[in-house]
Amino acid sequence: MINQANTAFVLISTILVFFMTPGLAFFYGGLVSKKNVVNTMFSVFVISGLAILLFVSVGYVICFGKDVSGIFGWGHSFFLSRYELTKMYSKSLGIDNGTYLVFQMMFSIITPALFVGAVVGRMRFNFLILFVSLWSIFVYYPMVHMVWSPNGLLGKIGMLDFAGGTVVHINAGITALVLSIFLGPRIKYNIENSEHYNLPWVLLGTSILWIGWYGFNVGSALGIDKVAIQAFLTTTVSTGASLIAWMILDLKFHSKPSLVGICTGALCGLVGITPAAAYVSTLGAIIIGVLCSIVSFIFVEKIKPKLKYDDPLDAFGCHGISGILGSILTGVFANKAINSNISESGLL
Repeated sequence: MINQANTAFVLISTILVFFMTPGLAFFYGGLVSKKNVVNTMFSVFVISGLAILLFVSVGYVICFGKDVSGIFGWGHSFFLSRYELTKMYSKSLGIDNGTYLVFQMMFSIITPALFVGAVVGRMRFNFLILFVSLWSIFVYYPMVHMVWSPNGLLGKIGMLDFAGGTVVHINAGITALVLSIFLGPRIKYNIENSEHYNLPWVLLGTSILWIGWYGFNVGSALGIDKVAIQAFLTTTVSTGASLIAWMILDLKFHSKPSLVGICTGALCGLVGITPAAAYVSTLGAIIIGVLCSIVSFIFVEKIKPKLKYDDPLDAFGCHGISGILGSILTGVFANKAINSNISESGLL
């Protein structure tokens, strides 16, 4: 039987996750130079429509269809033709297939939009559309299956990823790094004239992303219970701790804090806590937020210039680095006393 409260909760979370996409458009649009504003925001938003069509046509089947070797799913529900939307996805939570489908659809939208920041000024729009299509089918959907499907290769061995540290952030971050290296650096003119177009947009975009992240992390509980409350708390404190940590690092190395810096710090905290949100304590969340901010700051400020690759908006430095570290620290701080669904507690 459908639980109306849980269903409403997941649908509201779905709207919040979708709202992250225009938030990301504002964040990236504010960071790029004037020359690339419209193209960047346009690309992020068009990906929404493309991702929706891909997900309902082939994506959901590959993600959650009949298991094939633990790597991808398969079946006869392309374009949802034989998919029973009203069948229960989780009887214990009272969530039906249709509700879970639209929630997962939002993840498939925001994930490819994240690496748009790595191709600013260097990839034609038609090639971006082709790449996102192929990447979704051959990279993103199989990763979802491996981690979140009951028979997935990584899920079966006990991998913990509550809301997408691996599936979303490491996935998009590594893609951003590969694209940055493959496409090569921007021309000198673009690098020297890449002042941020609109800093208030950066703050607006960060705020929208932070709010939307509650749908991302808290909504992954798929119900109104102690798991959702814990995810809300850890998401909040990790983000706050990461923001302050980046500000302190800015003060130490640049003598003053910056708006872009604290916004980046906040995002690092959000990324880092994503895989761990329902598994760690408040203290664990604070430590994750601080460490993700520190490591991402060091990478962006000290290591990236030596590697000489051009990732204009630091998609890898933020999502890749914090996603990797957050996923590792999930295994360190996960606590069975907080979430009994995990098989055992972490190292600490």
